[in-house]
Amino acid sequence: MTLTLTVDGDRWRDHLISVAEATPGLVPVAKGNGYGFGLGRLARRAQWLAERGAALGHTAPGEAWGDVLAVGTYDELAEVADRFDGSLLVLTPWRPFGAALEVDPKLADRVIHTVSRPEDLAALLERQSDARYVLEVVTSMLRHGMDARGLRSLGDLAHRGRLEGVALHLPLAQGSHLGQVRRLITDAISAGLPTTTLWVSHLTSIELAALRASYSDFTIRPRIGTQLWLGERAALTVTAQVLDVHPVERGDLFGYRGRTAPKNGHVLVVSGGTAHGIGLEAPSGDLSLKSRAATLARGGMDAVGFVRSPFAIDGKQRLFAEPPHMQASMLFLPAGSRVPAVGDEVEVRVRYTATTFDRVVVS
Repeated sequence: MTLTLTVDGDRWRDHLISVAEATPGLVPVAKGNGYGFGLGRLARRAQWLAERGAALGHTAPGEAWGDVLAVGTYDELAEVADRFDGSLLVLTPWRPFGAALEVDPKLADRVIHTVSRPEDLAALLERQSDARYVLEVVTSMLRHGMDARGLRSLGDLAHRGRLEGVALHLPLAQGSHLGQVRRLITDAISAGLPTTTLWVSHLTSIELAALRASYSDFTIRPRIGTQLWLGERAALTVTAQVLDVHPVERGDLFGYRGRTAPKNGHVLVVSGGTAHGIGLEAPSGDLSLKSRAATLARGGMDAVGFVRSPFAIDGKQRLFAEPPHMQASMLFLPAGSRVPAVGDEVEVRVRYTATTFDRVVVS
């Protein structure tokens, strides 16, 4: 009665190694739901990568295979700290409130804070004079970070504590980022920051190579999550179990809301519901006319009770019979379709970063 992620271990591990080999200075990212794998599992795998890289002599920061693990928030530190031995970079900027002030003192020397406001750096160093930190520079994303004026305003403050570098979080799919990166590096150099380490997100391998060629005296640390953990989709399979099968005729009532069967067929009850993230769709970044038309079509289907589910039988995604329940979903299978038996597994097509699995099986 489970929603299961099955991983072809050999294929997945080979992919992780290939990414590490192609990405000097790799910083694995483990945040949120751990990209579906769970934070603990990714922390152990990052440790495995780091040890493998060290055995091959990749120990310098610009060459390491994961001597630093990045997490999303301070609350996630506890889930990875005992499974990964290296430094822990927190991507959410430090603020003088909340979980940022509750870091386990035993982790203080391992944690690298992200600082995105001048006043926060002053407050952090007042609390911990030897704090490790990176200074985040605002990019065209306009999410977090300091502009050129903010960097210059730091003055001698940036020479206190342990400045580990400058961080850039770049947008996705907006053409080449090199022009923007070069401008921001110039801003950092002009501010007199005592560092030549650059932490970057969302640069392609071609952009990284060009950046290293242009700034050979800089240490580049690419932070990578999706490409690393989910880049070999063929190694990942998600399945749900059929829990019950009910034949229905047109007009029969079923479900929480007393819906009626639109035609003869079967109602299937399968594992996986809203508690797993099934039926909870994150907003799409696709603004094309085709995407908008598809959204309108889904809205029209929802109004009359026909919504395509992520559950696939014989390669075809089947319709929800009604909105998914907390831990199970009801599907409608029209007459003439092959009807799976109770206990059979069916394929599920999910967004890994928004799905919680009951079981993850790595071969």
